[in-house]
Amino acid sequence: MAQLRRRNRAACDITGHVGSDSSASAGPKLLGPADVRSLADRYGVRPVKQRGQNFVIDANTVRRIVRAAKLACDDVVLEVGPGLGSLTLALLERGHEVTAVEIDPVLAGALPTTVSEFAPKQASRLQVVQADALRLSGLPRPEPTALVANLPYNVAVPVLLTLLAEMPSLERVLVMVQLEVADRLAAVPGSKAYGAPSVKAAWYADVRRAGLVGRTVFWPTPNVDSGLVAMRRRIPPETTATRQQVFAVVDAAFGQRRKMLRSALAGLTGSTAAAEAALVTAGVDPTRRGESLDVTDFARIAGVISPLRSPAT
Repeated sequence: MAQLRRRNRAACDITGHVGSDSSASAGPKLLGPADVRSLADRYGVRPVKQRGQNFVIDANTVRRIVRAAKLACDDVVLEVGPGLGSLTLALLERGHEVTAVEIDPVLAGALPTTVSEFAPKQASRLQVVQADALRLSGLPRPEPTALVANLPYNVAVPVLLTLLAEMPSLERVLVMVQLEVADRLAAVPGSKAYGAPSVKAAWYADVRRAGLVGRTVFWPTPNVDSGLVAMRRRIPPETTATRQQVFAVVDAAFGQRRKMLRSALAGLTGSTAAAEAALVTAGVDPTRRGESLDVTDFARIAGVISPLRSPAT
């Protein structure tokens, strides 16, 4: 592992300033619109709406994503949904080891060939895993320390939360998602976009919006803009409850977000009166609504409620 990290650092030192036209000529050739369409034709690939596939066709955009990720030279990057390889090539251009997880067997099989063609000197730093990111049973070493991905719109939140839960080695995240989803993930208590995804993301990390991406850099062109979300792992709030118990409280609170907490949490405690008593014990006004609480509030409430619930629940 130490040797691998030293190799990563050396590669990053060499390519770490790639991004200008003059330096890019010495590194991988990134994909443009004609390249993406040519590769799609070669492999008989057409974007699948059910999988939320929209391929990036602009080299400046993928370079911008990599810069926004603020990766350390020795970061090992996990990419989910690499598609035809636009972002993969930009990550390799910066000298990183990349593990790419792709659910589509055709795209997974084609990616090593594409990288060998467009970035032959960087091909040895790519590992491809054909799998569903929601059902990963493990990844080849080295363990990834960063997630950088253009996440499929239809599964972005569950994929992100699953990977954060299952891969504690992930220290930082930069994902491109539908703009509405980006707003939800980075929302703060009291804002219109604040909801269960906001709280769950905050359990794992400090979250912020990191930029806007227009729809014209994709093929096919989506009907919405995209946003970049940056996350930095931190220690979860202190609580006697498990993460699952905290998230159960979050789901209950936002499942009936117009209700006061004493009513919204009655299903977890057995009655409105029991929920009110638990909230008072946790130091939370029972008449508040979930949208006004931050993740530490939910952790504190779960710590009081969890002993009230039987193991079966």
